[in-house]
This record gives sequence, C-alpha cells and structure tokens, in this order.
Amino acid sequence: MRKGLFSNQSAGLYRRDLLIIAGTAAAALSSSRHAAQAAAREHAVRIVEVKPDEDVFAYISRMKGSFDQKTYQQVIGAANDFKEGDQTIGVGAEDDATRRYARSLLTRTTISNLHQHPLFEDDLQRLIWETTDKAQFEQIKEWTLGDLKEFLLKEPEESIKAIMNGLTSDAIGCVPKLMSNEELITVSQKIFNVMPGTKLGAKGYMGARIQPNSPTDHPDDIMWQVFDAFSYATGDIVIGTNPVDSTVDSVVTVERALKDIVDTFKLGDVIPWCVLAHIDVQSEVSERFPGTVSTMFQSLAGTDDCNKIFDITNEKILKYAQAKAGERYGLYFETGQGSEFTNSVANGVDMVVLESRKYGFSRAVGIELAKVQPEGAWLHVNDVAGFIGPEVFKSREQLVRCCLEDMVMGKLHGLTIGLDVCTTLHMTVSLDDLDWCQDQIMPANPAYLIALPTKNDPMLSYLTTAFQDHVRVRDKFGFKVNDAMWDFYKRIGVVGEDGRFTRYYGDPLWVYYQYRLAKGDGRPQDAIYDEGREKVREVEARGVDLAMGHGEKIWDLNPALAAKVRGLYDDAKVSLWAELTPGFIAAVPNVVPVRTLSKDRNDYIAHPTTGETLSPESIGEIERIRASWGNDMPKGQIVISDGLNAKAIMDDGHLAPYLEEVRKLLSDAGVTMSEDNILVTSGRVRAGYRIGETLFEKSDPDSLRGILHIIGERPGTTHHAYSVYITVAKGKRWSQKGIDHDATRLVSNVADTALHPRDAARETLTIIREIVGKQVNNSRRYG
Repeated sequence: MRKGLFSNQSAGLYRRDLLIIAGTAAAALSSSRHAAQAAAREHAVRIVEVKPDEDVFAYISRMKGSFDQKTYQQVIGAANDFKEGDQTIGVGAEDDATRRYARSLLTRTTISNLHQHPLFEDDLQRLIWETTDKAQFEQIKEWTLGDLKEFLLKEPEESIKAIMNGLTSDAIGCVPKLMSNEELITVSQKIFNVMPGTKLGAKGYMGARIQPNSPTDHPDDIMWQVFDAFSYATGDIVIGTNPVDSTVDSVVTVERALKDIVDTFKLGDVIPWCVLAHIDVQSEVSERFPGTVSTMFQSLAGTDDCNKIFDITNEKILKYAQAKAGERYGLYFETGQGSEFTNSVANGVDMVVLESRKYGFSRAVGIELAKVQPEGAWLHVNDVAGFIGPEVFKSREQLVRCCLEDMVMGKLHGLTIGLDVCTTLHMTVSLDDLDWCQDQIMPANPAYLIALPTKNDPMLSYLTTAFQDHVRVRDKFGFKVNDAMWDFYKRIGVVGEDGRFTRYYGDPLWVYYQYRLAKGDGRPQDAIYDEGREKVREVEARGVDLAMGHGEKIWDLNPALAAKVRGLYDDAKVSLWAELTPGFIAAVPNVVPVRTLSKDRNDYIAHPTTGETLSPESIGEIERIRASWGNDMPKGQIVISDGLNAKAIMDDGHLAPYLEEVRKLLSDAGVTMSEDNILVTSGRVRAGYRIGETLFEKSDPDSLRGILHIIGERPGTTHHAYSVYITVAKGKRWSQKGIDHDATRLVSNVADTALHPRDAARETLTIIREIVGKQVNNSRRYG
C-alpha cells in the first residue's frame, strides 16, 4: 500500500457491525485481559454469613476494615440472578447462599448510600445524576431498597410516577435484584409510559417494529417484507431496517424505499421509518438528502468507554436530540445486557446495573428532546435481550429473567420500552423455546416486539419474533395495535369493520395491490398480482422468505415455510460445529496456519475469549512472517478465520473469488500486501487485531498499516456468509496495542448467494477510499 492510502482515522463501526461483533467477538482486549477474566471465572463472589441489620456498607467495613470499591461491586453483582457474563468479570455469586446474603444486605441499604457510592463514575454517571429529579430524590433518599421494593409492589401507578424520576439509575438497577419474576411482572403491569399522541406503550397495547432486513439491502426485499407485515396487521411503532452497507449512498436508497411506502399509504403522521446505520451516517443522509430521514437510531452503552467504541458521547447524542426541534419523530435507541462485558469495558459493574444506566442515558436524552418537541418527545427504547450469545447467558429461563428485569428498569425510567425477545443460533434456546419465552414475558406488557416474516432473520442470523407470533400473542393476551395503525389496516381491507381478519389476511400481494392503487395504478388486479408474484419470486431467490398464508392455526407458518425454517435452524447447528478441513487449509494459497488458545470447538463456543489470543506457537509463526519482511514491510496483511461458521469460508465460490479480486484491486492501486494468507483456526475478530499488533508494532510510527480479516459469520441463513473486517492504524497505534472495534470498518454478508465475493472486494476498496477521504473521525456533525 502506498503511504497515505489509508487515513489514520476510521469511520467507525455501525449498528449492524456492532451486532456481528457482539456475536463473533467477546470480552478480552489483550492476552493479559484474557488471563484476568479467566481468573475471574475461577473466583466467584462468596459470602458465608451476614449479621442481622447489616447493610452492604457495614458488611464491607466489617470484612475489609473500611470501604472497598471492588468488594462493593462484587456484593451488588452477587445479588443478581445467575448469568454467565457476571461470572466472567468476577461479580457473580458462587452459590445460592451467597446470592441470598447479597440480597439481604442490599435490602437494608439506603438509596442515599447508593448515591454517595457510585459503582462506577464517569461522564455518563454524572449526566444521570444531573437529570435525576432532585425534589423527588429528597423524598425517597432515606428509603432502603427493601422499602422501595415494597412501595413498587403495593402502590398504584400514580404514586410510583410521583417519585420515579427521583430514582438514580443505580437504585433502579438494584431493585430488580430483590424481586422474583412474578414480582417484576406485577410492577411492570402497573407502569405505562405512552408515546405522545398515540396508544403506543399504553396498557393493553403491544405493538411491533417491523424489521425488514435484506442480505443485500435490496429495496424490493425490504418493501415486500413491509407489505407482508401489513398483511398480518403487524407494525405500528417504526419500520426499521438494519443495513448491510452503511455508506451514505446505500442508506439513502433504503430510506427512500421506506419513505415511499409511508408516503404512498399516507402514514406520515402515524408511523416513522428508520435505517439503523450509525447516527452520524443518518445525519449526513438527512443533510444531503432532506426529507429522507424520519426517526434517528443509535445503540447505547452503559459506560463512556463502551460508548466510545460505539463512536458516541453524551454530548453528541444530546445535540442530536436538540436537532430534532419541531419534528414529530425523535430518537430510537437499542440496548441490551452484556455489551460492556463483551467489549471489556464493564469496569467491574454487573450487567443489570449497566443496563439501567443505558435507560438513565435515554431518560436524560428524553428530557432534552422534550424541550424541542412541543407536542411531546417521541423517544423509545428497544431492549435487544439475548442477541450476544452464551457468554452473556445461555438458557431460556435466563432470557425471560433478563427481559423482565429490563422492562421494569426501562419503565421506572419513564421510557416507552419494547423488547427483542431473541436468541442466537449458538445458544441452546430453540424455536419452540421462543414461544414459551414470549408467553412468560407478555404479562409484563412491553410496548412492542420486533417483527419479521419468520423467526429467522435473513441477514442478522438470529431468532426473534415472527409476524404471526404477534397475531398469536395479541389473541392470547388481548393486546391491541396502536389505534391509528389499526384504522389503516381496516382501510386497506386486511381487517374488517368488525375487527376480524378478512380473506386478505397473510396476503402481501393484496397489500401490494393496495399500494399500487394508492399510486394511481389503473391496471387490472390480475396484472398487478402477476407482477407481484414475479417480484415475490425474485425476493425469495435472494434468500428472503415471505410468510404467506398460514397453517392449521392462523398464527402458524404455512407448512412448507415452517419446514424450511426448521431446516435452516438444523443447518445452523451443523455449521456451528463445522471445522476447517486439512484439505481446505492446504488449498489456500501461501497459507500460514495458526491457532488460538481454544482447545476445541466446544471451548471456542463456550469461552469466546479463548478465540481472541493466539497460542505461543502461533505467535512464533507471526513473528517469523514479520522477520521475513526485513526492511520491506508491506502495508497490509490478509487474515482468514473460521469464526462461528467454517462453512462460510470453505463453501465453493466463497473465499477464492474474494482473495483473487481484492489482491488484484489492491495491486492495481499500488498497494503492497503480504503474500502470505494467515489462516486462524478457532479465530474471533480480536485475534486479527492481535496479529496486526505483532506484525506492525515495529513499523514506522507515522506510516499506516492495515489488516483485512475474513471471518465466518453466525450461521442461520441459506447464505453461509462471511465478513471482512478492515482495520487500519498508524504504526504507533499498533505498537501501543489495544487495537479494537473503533478502528474497524466492515463488509458483511459475503457469499455467492448474497453480496458476491467479487463485489465485496470492490466494496472493500470503496471503504478504504472513504477512509482516505476523511480527515476526521466518523463524528461528522457533533464531534
């Protein structure tokens, strides 16, 4: 690579990228952190006895002689229900007895003492304090957590709302630890924070975010999934697509497709749309193409350090709230327990409290948004529970517990909060388990759930809620869709005046016909249906399933599609355990095989950090490559890893075309690349960063070097897709170590049936050129 081809600042990762990383990477930034976390797993918190009337601080003083911050974090964490993520960072209880003792100590601890002893203080914590209602706090500060629990269980909504803005996020994050699932449901059934001018978030209403994801961002894939959702009278809070390509040109194409549907059906005052790229990209799209952006999205974390990885700050998000002045639609946030742990920035705080801090962040933004939205702040939060994987928690019971905890914490922060009740294909939660989870969680009355044609997302490769699951849940629990959207479903004939489904239920072709009529299309219905059927065939040929019709019950998928979805689930399990074969390894040109510390596939899946650090022998191989360069160090290195799906790398027509095309394109651009292809068995994303640090630590401090890391994505779709992580930094950054996701861009969903490998190679070069053109980081507006 010619000097200067890469800029020293990356454009940062986007929401889609962060989700993939969450499932493909985990908690260690370096081998030393890996060792520290392994030690934490072996040293769970143990409390052998507590004295009557002893609170958390009296216990710590008795055990340590004075206040001790680490012990404080451990005792608070030990009060949680068991989750693997807490155990990994050393704040999980060793046994049920310890958990009971920790809860008894917490029960006797006052809100004031929690406030005076923050579990972790940073700018986010200070923002939460500043936006906590001081008058309300004075009313309740001497309550114990036990008093607060009893108050929430016994008092009505109006009494709870009179004090809840005085609760800090730490206090809100601690009280669920003292509650059973039944008690969490009781509290959640009392508190409803309704979106202004709607029934969204109201008692007895349960809506949907339509999630029409496409493996290639094809507008037709996205539009037809929306038509499909409408045919099940599902979707009312937002139509939100996760983009594969987060470049401005791609994002505006998808924004326009969603806007077209909303405008055509005259739903502009009823439902917003959103493309879930990084908020800076959405802002640039809005500035360059006015009127194309509606609600704006961002993922939030519970610490400044993790938000930095997300390329956001408190100030940036608050300024984006201020920029929504006079607009109907505000901001949309996504959160989820475990994101700080998986990025090694939990700072010793348990996952429940950190999740509460995200809601505190959201509450602070809502306060700012309310100042500039005269008809009421339109802000909602989607808790993506279960997406990261088994390193956070593993079982269906833990998924239910997480969702119930988060519902209570979100509602106590005054938020309209929905859920993504989801699981990854490398967890043990099955398709049928998700139905069970839905039934356990729905009594808590979330504001909405995710909705897609089947439980299996065709792009993100995870399991969540299908359109027809919404029909089942609404029938079983008596939930309603937002009134204005329900009127629309009547207007297009999917729902009759009697409130029952018509014969057009489950027929996206009918919705397409209504869409064409709304555009003034005068063709006969048969002609429009014929055109629609051809478009459906094209969509499905790209690997996007549409739910049409139903099985025995109206909330069952049609039998053929149900069988296909189960087949994809079964294939995912096979793919997850697939290993790179000796023949494949030998066939990779100029291959240098290396391994991580994972002992085997089971160790790799169960303990993600083992896949982030190379074995000592492999480090020696990387050092040998570096030595072979002498004084002629190339500008870049290609790394290939199996990831969570070795088939994605080994399938015919996947790896070879990308390698051939990307090397040709880089060569034509005058970019010098190492001739070796480093092939990592049991490799995760951060293994690539560690390789780059070893290779480039002695490079010119001001010269730029890059790693292209090709890695198998999560299994679960027909595509067996892989991603390419593009990581660029100056020599001095590589030598300082600690390279992480904030220095990385991503090309994803690469497969011969999705983003073709040769097209992915061209997109790789496009992204490199974008990086070159940016002299500042991804913060295009608000630094």
